[in-house]
This record gives sequence, structure tokens and C-alpha cells, in this order.
Amino acid sequence: MITHGSMAHDRLQTPDQVNMLSIPDLIKKKRDGETLSDEEIRTFINAVTNQTIQECQTGAMLMAIWQKGMVVTETKTLTREMMLSGEVMSWPKEWAGLLVDKHSTGGVGDKISLVLAPALAACGCKVPMISGRGLAHTGGTLDKLESIPGFNIHQSAEQIQRILGSVGCCIVGQTERLVPADRVLYALRDATSTVDSLPLITGSIISKKGAESLTALVLDVKFGKAALYKDLESAKQLAQSLVSAGNGLGIRTGAVLSRMDATIGRCVGNSLEVMESLETLKGNGPEDVMELVTTLGGLLLMMTSSVSDLSEGRKQIRDAVTSGAALLKFQAMMENQGVATETCRSLCSAHTDYFSVLRKARHQIELTTPGDGVVMDVDGFVLAEILQKLGAGRSKAGEPVNHSVGAELLVSLGQRVEKGAPWLRLHYEDPTPTPDQMSRLQKALTLETNTHKLHKHSLVEEVLLPQEYFCFKYQEGFLTYTAFSHQGATGMFWFHFGELACRPSLFIVFAKTVTLSKVLIK
Repeated sequence: MITHGSMAHDRLQTPDQVNMLSIPDLIKKKRDGETLSDEEIRTFINAVTNQTIQECQTGAMLMAIWQKGMVVTETKTLTREMMLSGEVMSWPKEWAGLLVDKHSTGGVGDKISLVLAPALAACGCKVPMISGRGLAHTGGTLDKLESIPGFNIHQSAEQIQRILGSVGCCIVGQTERLVPADRVLYALRDATSTVDSLPLITGSIISKKGAESLTALVLDVKFGKAALYKDLESAKQLAQSLVSAGNGLGIRTGAVLSRMDATIGRCVGNSLEVMESLETLKGNGPEDVMELVTTLGGLLLMMTSSVSDLSEGRKQIRDAVTSGAALLKFQAMMENQGVATETCRSLCSAHTDYFSVLRKARHQIELTTPGDGVVMDVDGFVLAEILQKLGAGRSKAGEPVNHSVGAELLVSLGQRVEKGAPWLRLHYEDPTPTPDQMSRLQKALTLETNTHKLHKHSLVEEVLLPQEYFCFKYQEGFLTYTAFSHQGATGMFWFHFGELACRPSLFIVFAKTVTLSKVLIK
């Protein structure tokens, strides 16, 4: 087994004990803007998990949290108690320091996990990636993988450990016994219009990652037209809350703030994104996809002390992709998760007909440019919204998706085009796109005639390291100590420690708070 029962089951309270602490009093306290204690939050989560609380009371507490918010300590306690509401994974001792994962707040064409997980495995990490399904205009990693015939996202605890032992990565759905409190709260957040509460978002995301017993976690928090948060500052608030909660659970947690206006890569839709992911793993991927893969992966390698800086981390991830090592890991992961050996070989071969394996939509139509000019923008939100209505996504959890529906961008931002040039290939079945949808798609393209070639901007706007990042480098008898905060380097100190000559030449420690003496003890 790789899971063990958390203390939550031992600490679950009887109905009498819950009533002693009075759920209505807790709701009133939060409604009035007061701070809940650790014990009060524990009481609430235990009642949710044990189903000793009325649904209307849970909804009332969620609304009180939405209206009044939570201070940092409340959010950390909420996250921890949600994590402990079910079983928490445990791993072999020899994997210590190697367990990593990534979470994205959702985007259009966001296929990063399909490339990143095997690339990290090729770099020696263990990646127990628990992913989700698409909802509304954002795609889901599990839906993409299920477009591969035979891919099984449902794996037992023992199977996950076996796959990690032999391959190094697996991508699976959430098991029934992990974070049961979140399943209850998540459903009621939707019903009570409290989905966009910062502490509730933080608790939901980080509790599930905490249950994976990770060494390091990186968060891709997106902002822009096609993201949950439209502006950088709002996204940064979420990123800081997630980083704080992750580090509060003892996970070395960092975040990347990335733009989400157009699509990521050129393909949107489940089967098409698998194809583009495989092309990326074969060294033919779009540069924006590789930028995110190498940045997120590089940060994780840095937070596990595998590399000394982000530049070296990016290089190792890129080398894992360009060398073909990551592709071999992806092939092995597919085979270990139920895909037929011949199918795996076909998809991973250099010159394959992807549609001989993946489902192809019955119809394709190309949209052409209305005039000459430079491609300034493609509205990713409009594109994703229409594809969802054509069957590529779902409006409610549990609805089926059509894996073949999607779109291929045939132009790049900054590219100069002539009138009548194909710019988008739409893959569809039933329903067919309406005239209004076709008109909206055409308007999603922005051309500029009086401009030189567009300067391409990096998708990555900002990187947030753990709240404090301490780097210690031993060189020629000296220990260099650098402390970083979100704003950058805050100090440099030199110490002479001759007795450290036999220690490793480089080691990095990430922590929220740490003293020099504690680090030296470690």
C-alpha cells in the first residue's frame, strides 16, 4: 500500500461532540468576520466528512467564508484539515526528496502535463500526478489522455506505486479515499456560487496535492482573457495564497504567473492536443509549450536540489525532451496504464499517422483571413467556448465529451499573412457550428496592417519562489549564503567552515522560515 489512513479517521468526532462545539455558533462567528481557531475549523471539516452537519449549514459556512474571507492561518488550517479528512499517500524511503507535481489553474490548449510529467521522470523525479477533468471552457488532462484507446486513469494505490517504481510518472484521477471533504465542499461551492473564494480555492487545490506527500510542487497560475483571473494582480493574490498554504504543509511550493490570452501551442481539443504533445516529445513542439514545460520543470528540479539554478533546470528538462528520453517515459507510462504495446509504439514512432489510432472528427473546415496583415491576437476564450459547445468540453461534471472535436491554429502570433490564407482548421461532428459561431470565430482573429512584425512576449510573467528561499553554496572552504524573497536577493553573507570540505559541493534548502543553525544541523 502507498496510502495510510490519516489521523482524520481517529479524530472524527461523534455527533454529540460536534454539537458541543455548535456548528451554528461557528457559522455565526465567521459570518461576523471573526477568526476561526484551529479546533473550530477541524470541527467543521470533521462534520463535513462524517456527514454530521446539515447541507444547508455547510452552504451557510461556505457563504460566510466567501463574504468575510480567511486570514492566512485559517486558510492553512482549512487546507491541512481537508487533506487529513481522508488517506494520505506514503512512499518508499529511497524516494525521499524526489516526489514532485504540478498544478495549473486552467487554460486553453494547456497540454503541459503530458510533456512535463515524463520529462521530470527522465530527470530522476517521481511524479504521482493526480489530475482533473475539463469543465466549462478549460480542458482537462484526464479527458486528453482518455482519447488514447485503452488509457486507464483509474489506478489503485498499489498500481500507482508500481508504475512510479518502473516508469517514474503516472497521471491518474483522484481516488475515492483522498480528500473526501473536498468532494463535498466542491459540489456545494458550485451550488452556492462560492467557487471564486480565495481560501476555498486554495484549500481545494493544495489539500489534494498535500495528500500526495510531495517534496515539491509548482503552480501554473494563469491570467488573461482565457483565464479564471483576467488581471495579473488577482492571479498573484491566488498564487501567493497557494504558495503559502503549500509551504505550510511542508511542501516546497513555488508558482509561475503565465499569460493566457491566445491558445497554448497550436492545437485545442482532446485528441489534437495529444498529437501536439507527442510531437513536442519528439522535439517538434511549439516554443510556447516548451517555455512552460522547461520553466515549470526547471523550478521543480531547483526545489528538489537537483540543480543549482533555474537556468540549469530548464536545460535539463529541455535535454530530456530533445534527447527522446521523455518520449520513452511517456510510452512506458501509456503501456503501464493500459494502452496496447503496438498502439504505444505507433503513437511514439517518428512518422506515424496519428488518426490511425486517435479518433478523427468526421468534418473539417478551414477559416481564411479577411485581409492582409500581421496576426496580433487569437482570442483563446472565444475559441474554447465555441469548441465546448461543439462537444469538446462539458458544462456540468459527468457529461461526456467528444475527443475528436477541436481546432488547429494554422498561423502564429506575429506572422504576416495575405488575404484568403487559411488560419484555423475546425474539427467537428454533431452539432455543426452555427453561422453565429463561425462569425465569432472569425472575429477572434485580430490582424494589424500598419505594423512591423509583432514582438513575441514570453508567456511567463513572474516566478514566485517559496516565501523564503535560502541557497547555500560551498566553494573553496567558504559557505555562500543567499536569502531570496519574492522581491529578489535580500542579502549575501560569507562564512568560513573548513569542516564542510567533505560535504556535497552544492545544496539548496527551501523553507518558509529557517535559521542558519537549523540548516547546518540538517
